[in-house]
Amino acid sequence: MILLDTHVLIRYLSGDKKLGKRSRSTIDSALAADEVFASAISYWEIAMLVAKQRLHLDTTVSALRALAIRHGVQEDRVDGEVAILAAELPESHADPADRLLVATAMSRGLLLLTADETLLAWKLRGYRAQDATA
Repeated sequence: MILLDTHVLIRYLSGDKKLGKRSRSTIDSALAADEVFASAISYWEIAMLVAKQRLHLDTTVSALRALAIRHGVQEDRVDGEVAILAAELPESHADPADRLLVATAMSRGLLLLTADETLLAWKLRGYRAQDATA
């Protein structure tokens, strides 16, 4: 079971070639088994990037979310357990969205698919990540 980092979700849905072939295959296989998740925080992060004009989409964030769900990506909510765990993570990563994604992966036993080098380098008990560029 995998959790898509925000940029991986966008790249997968848009067919971006920056997403590695192995990662695309991993996602496709996991989708077939109904085992792909995106955190609700990813949709918030996308909406914030669009609002700040740091990301341009050819559609609305709501439509992107609907597309993800149609593809079989399950939405995982941020609950109190995830919020507390995110606050308890080491200070080596200050981005609150990334901290929430790591906490979600850890609390749900999911593999985080990401290209974020900091997140890939983290060595935490119960945390697994895979490089999305491969």
